[in-house]
Amino acid sequence: MSGRLPTLRAVQAFEAVGRFGNVAAAARDLGVSSGAVSQHIGRLEDEMGVSLFERRGRNLVLTSWGQIYLERVRIGFDHLRAANTVLQRARQKSGIVVSAPPSLAIRWLRPLVSDWQRIAPGLSVRVIGEDDEPVFEEEQVDFRISYGTARHRYAHFTELFVDRVSPVCSPSFLKGHPVTAPADVLKGPLVGIEWENPYQSPPSWSDWATQAGLPRLELQCELSFSLSSAAIDAAIDGAGYVLGQASMVDQDLAKGKLVVASNCWLDLSEPYALAWNRAVLDRPFGREFRDFISQAGRRLRATTSHF
Repeated sequence: MSGRLPTLRAVQAFEAVGRFGNVAAAARDLGVSSGAVSQHIGRLEDEMGVSLFERRGRNLVLTSWGQIYLERVRIGFDHLRAANTVLQRARQKSGIVVSAPPSLAIRWLRPLVSDWQRIAPGLSVRVIGEDDEPVFEEEQVDFRISYGTARHRYAHFTELFVDRVSPVCSPSFLKGHPVTAPADVLKGPLVGIEWENPYQSPPSWSDWATQAGLPRLELQCELSFSLSSAAIDAAIDGAGYVLGQASMVDQDLAKGKLVVASNCWLDLSEPYALAWNRAVLDRPFGREFRDFISQAGRRLRATTSHF
């Protein structure tokens, strides 16, 4: 036999007869005539140069060559059936699953999802807060908001915004700790943030001091959190100053829960980006959700540029 593969129809007929043990049952399963199945088997045996079946009464029994061939062919068809099942489930899936770093999921994405549900009521959205970057096909995730170089893991992504930080605190705290110059902020107390993101670290208080034109100091924080959202909550409760990301504090600033202690903003070193599984765009509202989040990112980008 040459290196040319036999036709898929012929191999499919062989696999079906091997499963059912007779031509009639295989024909019903494939939706063709018994004569067509027999012809495919005959051509396949001619191409392979061996007998794959021997007849015993009304049934066909695999020869030793047929058993060897079916063992491998069956694995291939099992994979094809599994792939078809995955595809059908993906097409029938009505909800959207979006993954994001925990604090961004809580403070920026959650309000956006509430707005989205007013646009597309009845469409379920599942938000997963995690630092680890998901593998779309393996973890049933449709969208991922990534920070920094992690965005390059994905085939399809668009940059959302470059976030900025500035010292924020509660109004009552600022009243008791008035700030007339950036150096007053560093008198503290300072709330620190230590990301568990394996790709980058957030701006430090030392970075901010340099941005504000102050000497670079190694500053100690009396209180630190691994989650930005928890650090911001602590500032709202009066624990001190925190370097709040614009994306995460804008609503608290608007509601008066937080105030900017010193209007000196420092850009993060990398952008946030929205990545997506290409298959989600073929599902209801997949493209619309992508565009909705992208537009929200552009709005934030325009807002932070005025800080």
